[in-house]
Amino acid sequence: MSRTTTKPLFSLSGIVCSTMGHHFVITRKITNHINEYRCTKCGCEMTDNDSGKLVRLNYRTRKINAVMASFFEKRTRRQLSTH
Repeated sequence: MSRTTTKPLFSLSGIVCSTMGHHFVITRKITNHINEYRCTKCGCEMTDNDSGKLVRLNYRTRKINAVMASFFEKRTRRQLSTH
């Protein structure tokens, strides 16, 4: 199991992003509708929740995304093999 490092709660880039806005790029595609994002300026990680809004990526949402990704991958493989 890999360890994740936590970032300090206060950072200058975090203040800039909170006032000017984040610049998110997709870091991982979970399903067709759910992605994980990372801000290129401050490194803040976000993901889509069940209602489509962005929420902070924490341990719980990271595990949920991992399970959903494995289910989605298995379902996609099964659909491709039947056609």
